[in-house]
Amino acid sequence: MISTLAYVNWTVNPVLFGIVRWYGIFLALGFVLAYLTLQQVFKVEKLSNKLLDQLTIWTVLWTFVGLRIGHFLFYEPEYLVRHPLLVLLPIDENWSFIGYQGLASHGGVLAIILFILYFSWKYKMNILWLLDRMAVVVLVAAGMVRLGNLMNHEIVGSITNVSWAFNFTRGDHNVTGNPRHPTQLYEAIVYFITYGTLAYYYFKITKKNVPPGRIVGILLIVVFGSRFLIEFLKEIQVAKESTMNLNIGQWLSIPFVLLGIFFLVYSIVYRKKISHYVEVVNEKEKSK
Repeated sequence: MISTLAYVNWTVNPVLFGIVRWYGIFLALGFVLAYLTLQQVFKVEKLSNKLLDQLTIWTVLWTFVGLRIGHFLFYEPEYLVRHPLLVLLPIDENWSFIGYQGLASHGGVLAIILFILYFSWKYKMNILWLLDRMAVVVLVAAGMVRLGNLMNHEIVGSITNVSWAFNFTRGDHNVTGNPRHPTQLYEAIVYFITYGTLAYYYFKITKKNVPPGRIVGILLIVVFGSRFLIEFLKEIQVAKESTMNLNIGQWLSIPFVLLGIFFLVYSIVYRKKISHYVEVVNEKEKSK
């Protein structure tokens, strides 16, 4: 008879060496993998590398700012009011280096959407056309971020007796010493599976001819729908969530799910393929 695993005793040190943390390594690796995927998308669409680099650099910057401001805006608005400059710096109010503690995925997604709105306007591209292509790549970075959270012993789940529970031995003393749901892994698995599925759908099934809004609609529904459900297994992030029927992450997920449903329905009702936008962008690039 095979014995079941009582729990995983998670003792990984979040710091690899010096000030280099595993989280930073996974975050950087996520951006690299997303860039390599987007590079393949641009090859399929016959878009220039110059446009690829511009889109990549500014998307990373907007994403990071959105992740940081989103955390403090949604979870700690009082800190944002008291220390607005420290939000974008890896230090605390005592000027001690603490790294970037506090990144909200909802803020990152919102920042990406806002930037794509601007970018598509600047280059005369259809917003849904571009959002679909970005949706193919972003989840590999999101999955890596969740693995970074696992290494940091943060965003842990509630106490459980399931055989795959993790005993987090570092991080917040309030969550150590009890086996918990590895919710970081739950989300990472969802993100990686969805990333692989959407990439296969784009590269192999539709062969770039995607009904506008289809891929981004699926992404928003799956990612934030699963996020809404997984939140039931998470430890609360801030004290005020203890009195809420739904936590902050769940309330923030609902609008994104509804937006995803809208995009998906739109893609079904209006099944026209947009390819002429690529030529418009290429012509604009050549004229520079």
